[in-house]
Amino acid sequence: MWLVVGLGNPGREYAASRHNIGFMVADELQRRWSLGAFKAKFGGELSQSSESIVLKPMEYMNLSGAAVQRTAAFYKLSAKETIVIHDDIDFEFGKVKVKNGGGHGGHNGLRSITENMGADFIRVRCGVGKPNGGKERVVGHVLGGFSKEEQKELPFLVGEAADAVELVIKAGLTAAMNKVNTDKPRS
Repeated sequence: MWLVVGLGNPGREYAASRHNIGFMVADELQRRWSLGAFKAKFGGELSQSSESIVLKPMEYMNLSGAAVQRTAAFYKLSAKETIVIHDDIDFEFGKVKVKNGGGHGGHNGLRSITENMGADFIRVRCGVGKPNGGKERVVGHVLGGFSKEEQKELPFLVGEAADAVELVIKAGLTAAMNKVNTDKPRS
């Protein structure tokens, strides 16, 4: 069984923000896998099948690790059986990469999960681009909405990230990294 976590912030004001790309991918996986409706549990919204649990932590990004840890503990899953989908400003918009473990890179959701479970979880990193102007603009950038051009491409980003999660589950981490992490033109 896998725990698939889409990171984001609850509330309508954040729904279309870059920081909520994880929620968008979680919704896509719930649709693809014909899972039941999300239900409030463990401090998040959870939908599941016999093979996978999809979780959207609802305690805000900075505290999301507690909901992830509670869910993993209940289902007796380790960090190695956890896939976290999140925004990444170190990649241009639209790029998807798969990675195992590592640091949080300043991402508060990853920091919280690492503090609660350790760092040995799989990440599906969704590029949302860097803001112009330096570090002081990061918060506004990730909590802001996508540009009109990005909105046109957003379904492709969500789809590619969902494909990456499915590839990790079906083919394994190494196969997913070999396929997803190569630079290729978008089809």
